[in-house]
Amino acid sequence: MKNRDMKLSDLIEIKHGFAFKGEFFSDIPTTYILATPGNFAIGGGFQWGKMKYYNGALPDGYCLSEGDIIVTMTDLSKEADTLGYAASVPASTDTLLHNQRIGKIIPKKDVNLRFIYWLMRSPAYRDEILASYTGSTVKHTSPSRILSFEFPCPSPEDQHRIALILDFLDDKIDLNRRTNETLEAMARALFRDWFVDFGPTRAKMAGEAPYLAPELWELFPDRLDDEGMPEGWEVCNFAELVSINPKEKLSRNTIAPYLSMSELPTQGCLAEAPVPRPFSGGSKFRNGDTLFARITPCLENGKTALAQNLENNIVGWGSTEFHVLRGKGNVPFSWVYLMARDNEFRTNAIRGMTGTSGRQRVASEVLATYKTVTPSGNQIWKAFDRACNPLFEKIIINGAESRTLAQLRDLLLPKLMSGEISIRDAEKMVEDVA
Repeated sequence: MKNRDMKLSDLIEIKHGFAFKGEFFSDIPTTYILATPGNFAIGGGFQWGKMKYYNGALPDGYCLSEGDIIVTMTDLSKEADTLGYAASVPASTDTLLHNQRIGKIIPKKDVNLRFIYWLMRSPAYRDEILASYTGSTVKHTSPSRILSFEFPCPSPEDQHRIALILDFLDDKIDLNRRTNETLEAMARALFRDWFVDFGPTRAKMAGEAPYLAPELWELFPDRLDDEGMPEGWEVCNFAELVSINPKEKLSRNTIAPYLSMSELPTQGCLAEAPVPRPFSGGSKFRNGDTLFARITPCLENGKTALAQNLENNIVGWGSTEFHVLRGKGNVPFSWVYLMARDNEFRTNAIRGMTGTSGRQRVASEVLATYKTVTPSGNQIWKAFDRACNPLFEKIIINGAESRTLAQLRDLLLPKLMSGEISIRDAEKMVEDVA
């Protein structure tokens, strides 16, 4: 049966958020978090980002629940990156508050909210939002503009099947993301235990049972020296262990993989896949290098990545606004990346920023003179590499799988919404990658 053309206004309403008082906004964690446009990912979907907490009285009816569908109606970005997109409120022990300029989707009749969620992430819907927004610096849309979107509406049964297909792909992507968070947390814990807290040496001094394999346990000194470091280890400058912005050759106009600052993540090590572009000047890097944002607010927001996906280890290039970090000698790439994610290292970099307000940068010299420690000999470096390398290999494999799943999701989304592909054919395609 042919799908019937309908408007979103036939199926849903959009409830405005509440104007919570700014005097009760806080950076100190509470159990109440304000939903903001920053909670919407580019392309739609939810992300936590920087938390904005609230410690005032709560009005009735403005606490969001898991599974609620929300839409952002304000965007500050140049390309209106998130304007009009939908997000689904995730499970959380905290309460997300329905803030102003955020709309909540309220169903009118027999409609699948997950279908509506995906419809509001489709290219056809996105095109209409971009054609009708107002404002230049701050871009706005409205419930009336959103609700005027017209589309071929499938039956409730087909809405359910379409949502299941797209949810399956998104759930697998999210599982990979959460798995990668766990894997990186394991690597960070190992980094801090060995190189910051000196856990094995402290355990030996306390007479505790070994918690590493015997061949690893014997690599660590039996006691700390007078400066609180494992005996035989030395304090050194970061630049003694890491090359900062190492020299690489890349001729102008050579087509090479490119990463912009926007492709660097604020959490985790995986950047978006680089795209081929003619080299016109910028930072240069190879697989395994750490890319570290040097400009505000990118540095404070955590933009850092591990360069990967460069075929045959060719030279890639990118923004002039990140430093490239590469381990010297036996210093593993994993140690360099984990140091770049370490809170003390980042705090030192942020404190060392100079320049005019809004354009502050951290110079390479600030990173170069950061004090760290180096173990005696190369055995601990090699052991750390052997311990961490499998974790990062799995992270990269999961990331590649997620990119494939996202490509399939983005291919199927407009075709399912327009009826260009049958639901059964789409289900078969998903079964083939499951």
